[in-house]
Amino acid sequence: MIVRDAATVMLVRDEDDGLHVFMLRRNLDSDFVGGAYVFPGGAVDDADRHSDLEAVCEGRTDAQASEALGIERGGLAFWVAAIRECFEEAGVLLAYDEGGEMVRLNDAAVARRFERHREAVDQGTRRLVDVCADERLRLAVDHMHYFSHWITPEGAPRRYDTRFFVCAAPAEQTPLHDNRETIANCWIRPDDALERHRRGDFDLIFPTLKSLEAIARFERSADLLTAAAAAGDVPSIQPRISSDGHGVRILLPGDDGYDTAVPPTEPVRLPVRPVAPGGDD
Repeated sequence: MIVRDAATVMLVRDEDDGLHVFMLRRNLDSDFVGGAYVFPGGAVDDADRHSDLEAVCEGRTDAQASEALGIERGGLAFWVAAIRECFEEAGVLLAYDEGGEMVRLNDAAVARRFERHREAVDQGTRRLVDVCADERLRLAVDHMHYFSHWITPEGAPRRYDTRFFVCAAPAEQTPLHDNRETIANCWIRPDDALERHRRGDFDLIFPTLKSLEAIARFERSADLLTAAAAAGDVPSIQPRISSDGHGVRILLPGDDGYDTAVPPTEPVRLPVRPVAPGGDD
C-alpha cells in the first residue's frame, strides 16, 4: 500500500476560558473516518510541489523546510499543502498581503472573491500559487510551526505520512466547514474535546487525540506557539494496530505488545471512540 504524504494544521486562538483549537467534523458518508472531528488537512498534491513555490513563500526556503522535516528535499510542499487544505476546507488563507499583513477577509466583496478562489483551488482548476500571483500574496509559512509527525500504522485502509503544524488563527478571517467533505465546525478547548471523546460523542482518530492531549497543557496560544517554535528535532511516530477478539487498539512505541504486534492481513477500520482495555470498539 502506498503511504501518501500529508499535512495538517491546528489553528489556535485565545478565548476567556483559555486556548481553543478549530476543528471540523468529517462527512458521515466519508469512507475515511466519517463523522470524526479533525483539523484541516489532507494529502500533499503535485501542485504543492511546484518549482515556483519559493517565490510565493515567506520566511522559509525548501532547503530550510526540508532540514526541519529531516528529508533531503521537498519539505516546503508540506507547509504549502497545509495552507492549501486549510483554505479549501476551512476558508482560511494563511498568506500576507503586499503590506506584510495577514490577509483580511472581513470585507464582503473581498470575501466573495476569495470564496471563488477557494472553490477553484478545491476543484483543481487553479493552483494556489496562481491565486497568490493574482492577489499579490505570499504564503505565511513562517507563521506555522512544525509540531509532530505521524505515520499511519500498517493494516489501516489508508496510510499517510503526516506532518502536523500549529499556528495562530488570523484575526480577520472566519473559518467555516465546506458542507461537502465536512459538515460542522467548532472552536473548542482541548480538554473539552477530550472529555467529550471519553463520553463517546466526539469521535477522534488517534493522532488527533494525541495532538489534543499535547496542546491541552497550554493555557494560552502564545505559550503553545513559543514552545512549538523552540522545539528541536520532531520524532516520527508510527503506531501499530493490535486486533483481537476484544477489538482494535492502537499501540505506541513503548506500549506493552508494541514490539510483538503483527500487522493485520486485511485492512482494519481504525477506532474513533475510546476502547476500554479488554473491551469492544
